[in-house]
Amino acid sequence: MRTIVLLFAVVAGLSAMAIPKQKSGVFTIEMKSTPSLRAKLIKEGKWQQVLADLHTKASGSQPFIDFYDDFYLANVTTGTPPQQFSIVPDTGSSNYWIIDANKCNNLACQGYPDSGYTKHRFDSTKSSTFKNLGTPFSIQYGSGSCTGSLAVDVLSFAGLSYATQTFGLASSIADVFGYQPMDGIMGLGWPALAVDNVVPPIQNLLPTLDKPLFTVWFDRKVQDSKGGNGGLITYGALDTNNCDPTFNYVTLSSKTYWQFAVDSFSVGTYSIAKSQQVISDTGTSWLGGPQNGINYIIQATNAQYDAKYQIYTLPCTQTGLPDIVFTIGGMKYNIPSTEYVLDLGLGNGNCALTAFDFDFGGFGPQWILGDTFIRTYCNAYDVGGGRIG
Repeated sequence: MRTIVLLFAVVAGLSAMAIPKQKSGVFTIEMKSTPSLRAKLIKEGKWQQVLADLHTKASGSQPFIDFYDDFYLANVTTGTPPQQFSIVPDTGSSNYWIIDANKCNNLACQGYPDSGYTKHRFDSTKSSTFKNLGTPFSIQYGSGSCTGSLAVDVLSFAGLSYATQTFGLASSIADVFGYQPMDGIMGLGWPALAVDNVVPPIQNLLPTLDKPLFTVWFDRKVQDSKGGNGGLITYGALDTNNCDPTFNYVTLSSKTYWQFAVDSFSVGTYSIAKSQQVISDTGTSWLGGPQNGINYIIQATNAQYDAKYQIYTLPCTQTGLPDIVFTIGGMKYNIPSTEYVLDLGLGNGNCALTAFDFDFGGFGPQWILGDTFIRTYCNAYDVGGGRIG
């Protein structure tokens, strides 16, 4: 059955070399942050045209198309012999998909020339372990969609391997994905979020891990990333090399997204002193929130809306900016301005405010704690315990 769901993915990702640890059952994958595509296109004077094209071509994607910065990607392989792909490890979705080399041949599938990236596509005719299920799939993300058919093959990453992973082979992808340095998405969310009841990769690999969890550490970037090492995902253990060894856990309120409750939110003299639902999402680069919460951030920082680039901006040299504070499980988590103010090369001494408003219609989370938050605090995703640290 063809299923369409709305997912919070894909404004961030991970490009990396898989390096297994020596300890059995603990696996790590190094991440590399890629240069901001938006900053590159702004410098070349092409961003406004890209915005116009995306608004025309990517139906329903407008609320998220501004947030393609601080991309983090990870290398995975699929097939026998293995074919390598740079994918977005995404805790805001649960399906794995890559691009079909035989059926997806337009410019988006190849990578738009302006993007500076050439896509890697999966050639099923070159894999001896490939099995085509023929079942159609369609996934609608916050920033675009992809369609194709389901298949089965070997998936390997970070020294881990699963011989019969069901995945999507995309014959069509949204134009917005054609501008991004990614070949697909690997969802790290819960089975209930998966399209067509596909078992997510992390669930299939749990028996091979020392502990049923994974830890995400994103390296801190004061300015927009120019590429290079970007952090680490550790599967089967807490990352005590890059993270404080004491993690504070809260129970998940929903096993779909990595969703939980925050006690309160504040910035400067503004606050929302009530419990709200949030998700931890590695696939969203910025901080998403309700209109009133984002308005508080704008007022506390005196940010101004830039109609040209369709983002909120403030002077890069502005001092005295307040922390954005979320209280989780009774503890305060401060996000400093070094994380939420980003230099995209806008000119005139202006930087971007890495926050956006969204409306989930009253049925989902009120906040998306994307990479702006995750770079500030390591996140431990405890699958076995149904909690997050």
